[in-house]
Amino acid sequence: MSSAVESVGPQALPGLQEQVEAILAEARRQGATDCEVAVSLEQGLSTSVRQGEVETVEFNRDRGFGITLYLGQRKGSASTSAQGEEAIRETVAAALAIARHASEDDCAGLADAALMARELPDLDLYHPWAISPEQAIEQALAAEAAAFAFDPRVTKADGTTLNTHVGCRVYANSRGFAGGYASSRHSLSCVMIAEGEGQMQRDYWYDVSRIGSQLASPAAIGRRAAERAVARLGARPVPTCEVPVLFAAELATGVFGHFLAAISGGNLYRKASFLEGALGQQLFPEWLTLDERPHLPRGMGSASFDGDGLATYAKPFVEAGKLVSYALGTYSGRKLGMPSTANAGGVHNLFVSHGSEDQAALIRRMDRGLLVTELMGQGLNLVTGDYSRGAAGFWVENGVIQFPVQEVTVAGNLRDMFQNIVAVGSDVETRGNVRSGSLLIGRMTVGGS
Repeated sequence: MSSAVESVGPQALPGLQEQVEAILAEARRQGATDCEVAVSLEQGLSTSVRQGEVETVEFNRDRGFGITLYLGQRKGSASTSAQGEEAIRETVAAALAIARHASEDDCAGLADAALMARELPDLDLYHPWAISPEQAIEQALAAEAAAFAFDPRVTKADGTTLNTHVGCRVYANSRGFAGGYASSRHSLSCVMIAEGEGQMQRDYWYDVSRIGSQLASPAAIGRRAAERAVARLGARPVPTCEVPVLFAAELATGVFGHFLAAISGGNLYRKASFLEGALGQQLFPEWLTLDERPHLPRGMGSASFDGDGLATYAKPFVEAGKLVSYALGTYSGRKLGMPSTANAGGVHNLFVSHGSEDQAALIRRMDRGLLVTELMGQGLNLVTGDYSRGAAGFWVENGVIQFPVQEVTVAGNLRDMFQNIVAVGSDVETRGNVRSGSLLIGRMTVGGS
């Protein structure tokens, strides 16, 4: 695998850059007034095991490009995985044909050339993992074996998967920007089933890293998956009540992900967000800050430029609890009459301010309520902020976990939830694009029996 991995590394960038330049030249030749193109080359290995047997070994290698071009303020887009001059000509022609039939849009078009990124810092995102399929299978089997060894009530495996991925991407446009980078992403996950007390319960654990050797050990991941499955045995509903709710850190990131969706330009200009017109409003407690740190070395969400070619930069979205910025790209900014915040394509590494208490301390502080460790369903109305999700977790009395809970819902409104944040824990989740600790909300409706 290692020699194949190397071919997708930074040394592939010059070849991708040449392809981008050829595509831009062909777009100009066919009459486009402006053009942007992204070319990518990706490669990965995925292995999964179940019940001590190898289930899948998959190797993938993909290359392709997507092009968006403009005829005045009419836009057309097309993409292909085909290679060569003919593929470029045909894909450009297809995008132009679409543009000719598109309506005029006075907000369409590339960002101004003066706004394009000029210096692109190295964010240390590329760390190939020279792991063979046999070694990957061995690690997956080791995780599963550790899970079975943890407790005799762990009776079945529901899949353990190791993934390793590397890729290169180059983006360029006709306003003079060209940038590219290589990146890697590696993960190991384990899903186990426990039996006892007349129930079967399923749970999981995983880790993700840019650097394969920095993943948690297979044994640690397997044990954690087993521990979580066993802890759920004997779960039952609780009566409907209004109590404090503590979201485990890996779920708290999703709550703040809903906030990012609500301040994203696309939802705002479509009037599909409950935070439309909320700039300057006090949405959170005064001690809370939400800020973006896109240049974090090896960060899972790090990027030196956004989807429009603008340089990313560190900035707050919430300061002292007040919403101080939306997340805008060039197009959504024009629709709203505001400048881009270099967030075309999303926010990169959102940090949630937190205190010194870990999850155990927040459980004691909560005293009586629900610790949520799993959410189900998609019960969010982004237009109104109404929130209702199926949930499972643990009931807490006198600051101590009493028993596992299932078949309940947690419900509220995101505005109220944000205002009623009591604390954010020090157990910060680092495996994704949002970095938050466990999230304690003062009161929500728990719907049960």
